[in-house]
Amino acid sequence: MRGVLEVLQAFRHPVGIATKGTLVERDVDILADMARDGLARVGISVTTLDAELSRKMEPRVPTPARRLRAIEVMAEAGVPVRMMISPIVPGLTDHDIEALVAAGRDAGAQGASMIPLRLPREVAQLWQDWLTDHYPNRAERVMSKVRDMHGGKAYEAEFGHRMRGQGVWADLLQQRFNRAVAAAGLTKTMP
Repeated sequence: MRGVLEVLQAFRHPVGIATKGTLVERDVDILADMARDGLARVGISVTTLDAELSRKMEPRVPTPARRLRAIEVMAEAGVPVRMMISPIVPGLTDHDIEALVAAGRDAGAQGASMIPLRLPREVAQLWQDWLTDHYPNRAERVMSKVRDMHGGKAYEAEFGHRMRGQGVWADLLQQRFNRAVAAAGLTKTMP
């Protein structure tokens, strides 16, 4: 990745990075240089503040605290960084929305975004199996809300709905997120 960033830096070509990882920190010097000219921005995804749940859902990614530290590193270097709360799982991680937004603000994020859980194609069955294995008492409730957000299916591919969902649960998540973002002052629009 560093080699790619060096080429982009040399030709002053803009770059946006979205990641759940923290390796982006190793390139903070290049990103900071590019950010001074408005050419770089980073989005770091944090799904939950619950380290145990995070480890179950995302076993090969850094802990939530470590990803928040990556937001701090980027922000301290002057790189515009967005906290991406994704995926929000209704009935499993949605209770963290307000705390996640506040943690992103405290870490130095300038903006925030959210995406409810999406389960395209074979991911749907993998997720349902995982959910049943790890949270059998919540599995049906979670899947019921997911289906409610996607027109009665595990996933709706229609543009404009697939990243936001639709219906009561999707609207409630978006309203809560919008209130939390406004309260935290993270209203900066970041492409």
